[in-house]
Amino acid sequence: MTDTTDKQKKFTRYQAFVIAVLAFIQFSIVLDFMVMSPLGAILRPILKISPAQFATVVSAYAFSAGFAGLLAAGFADRFDRKKLLLFFYSGFVIGTLFCGLATSYELLLAARIITGIFGGVIGSISYAIITDLFKLEVRGTVMGFVQASFAGAQVLGLPVGLFMADKLGWQWAFFMIVAVCIVVGTLMAIYMMPVNEHLKIQTDRKPFEHLRKTISQGRYLKAFAATVLLATGGFMLMPFGADFAVRNLGVSSNDLWLLYLITGIFSLIAGPLVGRLSDKAGKYPVFVAGSLLSMVLVVYYCGLGITPFWFLVALNSFLFLGISARIISSSALMTAVPEPHDRGAFMSINASTQQIAGGIAAICAGLIVVEGPDGKLQNYSWLGYVVAICIVITIILMYPINKYVMKNQALLKKQAVPESKVNTESVNG
Repeated sequence: MTDTTDKQKKFTRYQAFVIAVLAFIQFSIVLDFMVMSPLGAILRPILKISPAQFATVVSAYAFSAGFAGLLAAGFADRFDRKKLLLFFYSGFVIGTLFCGLATSYELLLAARIITGIFGGVIGSISYAIITDLFKLEVRGTVMGFVQASFAGAQVLGLPVGLFMADKLGWQWAFFMIVAVCIVVGTLMAIYMMPVNEHLKIQTDRKPFEHLRKTISQGRYLKAFAATVLLATGGFMLMPFGADFAVRNLGVSSNDLWLLYLITGIFSLIAGPLVGRLSDKAGKYPVFVAGSLLSMVLVVYYCGLGITPFWFLVALNSFLFLGISARIISSSALMTAVPEPHDRGAFMSINASTQQIAGGIAAICAGLIVVEGPDGKLQNYSWLGYVVAICIVITIILMYPINKYVMKNQALLKKQAVPESKVNTESVNG
């Protein structure tokens, strides 16, 4: 690597601050979503929620997030991204607070819908900010740090949340998230600069016209199709992950936090390393490697019975390594697909597609998985096969996306002009 490249890959103090803020925002969003799975073992008997109803609670967040993202897509490029992020983050905090105050299945369902309406848009705004502020050559590294929030949620959030739920009541897991959000939101409001350069290159399209034009783009549709399948795996396995570990794999409820802690530490270390690797070795090769690893381990994991704890920890660690490689590399690739004036709309639609597809996947999982007479979850292995098939198809769909991005970047280097000056349509001829 040349000295010039090394200099390009060093972040300024402000860029480091932005990465940290976006990572902590993602941490709170991910924690809010992930905490539902382990809390399911506590929530279901207390609120008398069946497996199908619990899957509905999880999917309600996804569906509301998806439809909110579609509605916001037409407006996503017309406002300062910082103000937009603050608005939706504030609504997310209120929704999370209502989750902690819920006293019945119906109230919890309503609270998850509110949380999803605001929380589902936040990720797309964050990705648009990353695309605005960082070049593609370093986006894998940036995504590695931001996506490390998944691991951070496991290392810090889930164990603490589960401990508080066990000692003080399940509601306190949500109250903890609210406290984290208030601190992060305050720092963002005070120190983050406006992100409004995209406003200088906006067209005169009306919001819904902007949405229609974005949806009708051929290469955007290919990206959305890939996102549908990318979302399937996580949403299918996530709702019953903790239940499966306790009921089928023999993990003690008291040891569940330790499982998340150890695998989270492993992922926290691996995430940034995978991000750097995707910048050096290529996003698509890393995506393929992570997908193949995930596919093999998911099929094996979903078919397990009683398993030694140490082996389960090792298996989960490598599974999360594969999942991290997929998420980081694919996210970095997706940021290079839209034209500059479409970034906000594209990211919102892409996030909506992910959430809606995930909601459908969660409902399907709830229909497939049933609780047997012995309390164990049945048909969980079927989920592994479905996820494996989706992974294979996604590898195929991501290939032309990667090919387009590489062509576009080659044109950028050849012309030696900023990304916003390139007519990306010319790449396709």
